[in-house]
Amino acid sequence: MSPSHDYDLVILGAGPGGYVSAIRASQLGLKAAVIEKDKPGGVCLNIGCIPSKALIHQAEVFRSLGELKEMGISADLSGFSYQKVFAKSRRAAETLSKGVSYLLKKNKVELIGGRGVIVSPQEVEVNGGKISGRFLLVATGSRPKEIPGIPCDEKQVLTSTGALMLESLPKSLCILGGGAIGVEFAHLMNAFGVEVHLVEMMDQILPLEDGEAVQVLAASFRKRGIGIYTGTRATGVEKKGGLLSIGLEGKEGKSSLQVEKLLVVVGRAPNTEGIGLEKVGVKLERGFVAVGDYYQTSVPGIFAVGDVLATPMLAHVASKQGEIAAEHMAGGKPRPRLDLRAIPAAVYCEPQLASFGLTEAEAKREGLQYKSFVFPYRGAGKSVAMSRPEGLVKLLMDAGSHEILGAHVVGAEATELIHELLLAKSAELLPEDLAAMIHAHPTLSEAVMEAARGLEGWAIHV
Repeated sequence: MSPSHDYDLVILGAGPGGYVSAIRASQLGLKAAVIEKDKPGGVCLNIGCIPSKALIHQAEVFRSLGELKEMGISADLSGFSYQKVFAKSRRAAETLSKGVSYLLKKNKVELIGGRGVIVSPQEVEVNGGKISGRFLLVATGSRPKEIPGIPCDEKQVLTSTGALMLESLPKSLCILGGGAIGVEFAHLMNAFGVEVHLVEMMDQILPLEDGEAVQVLAASFRKRGIGIYTGTRATGVEKKGGLLSIGLEGKEGKSSLQVEKLLVVVGRAPNTEGIGLEKVGVKLERGFVAVGDYYQTSVPGIFAVGDVLATPMLAHVASKQGEIAAEHMAGGKPRPRLDLRAIPAAVYCEPQLASFGLTEAEAKREGLQYKSFVFPYRGAGKSVAMSRPEGLVKLLMDAGSHEILGAHVVGAEATELIHELLLAKSAELLPEDLAAMIHAHPTLSEAVMEAARGLEGWAIHV
């Protein structure tokens, strides 16, 4: 470390991008500090993926009561308390947040509580003083977007943060936004008996996912009683007698819904305002930080990762970007940037959905010569044995080279199964390699093997 600086690296934000970058930098011999105005772990650990998955897990346990009835077992639900469900989710978040603090301390990274503002390319103001670093890293994350004219009060009109902090269930809920967050909340609330209406402006929920995979999920949701309104937008919200009246306009004209609460999950906005970026000359594009191959900004010495970039707003993306940036600062030679088509996407509902790479619609738009194959989950014996037969594995490969172009899995444990396919893609393996590999029987991963065999023209169980 240069004696003219307090640290080698000063990081704004202790979320998945910031704390991972700090630990990786320390492992490589850099002295690092992280500034965080809230709890370590960022949105993901505190008001995002961790508490939401804790809630979803409990929702799935609750839904499994139906399977107990099939065994002749009855359950007394009179003592059910969503407040206890909520409390358990908070314990999970707090445990992991404390775990991040421990990891930072273990790796000799200083955690500084407060709000940091960049005042020069090598200085940050925090708590009334200044600290300096050879490098600065911006990892300040994002916040929920709001719809103009529909302000969120976190009482009746909620963002994802407000929905995660509910201690009692509403009788009815309208969700504006059919992306991953909206779909997960639809699953969660419906599982606990809430009347759910899911509204999406595009022609399908999960607009970025493969249409064939989404059809399986949408059919399951409708079967469970979740109302799905695609190609539909909200035109306004009125309070009427303790309820909210949501005006809708879609392909079939105008309508309205009366619900107890409204959840707005139409995307997230980067936290790039008020932290000194423009003052020191960091280039922004539509509010996002512009970066180079190793996440360096337009100002030498300042880097940025995570949700402040125009890349997928996913915790695992932020963490990997943080690793790359830290390795570059330490003089290493990491692979530049991330291949956006090798990033796994995961939606934690029932059935789960996971994917990477091209959808079939994208392959067609790009004029690619490709081959696809769909293997139904029910063809894998374990899916039937565990009463989870709905789902599919869909693979796309280049018709000439047989390179894997994309994979889409919907069904039980899809968010785990996707990684075998992604590893094959990353290792430049071909479907024939997956097809020839022995998979244990009975497993859900046999569906992956059979889909690969299908591309090669010899699927057995279909």
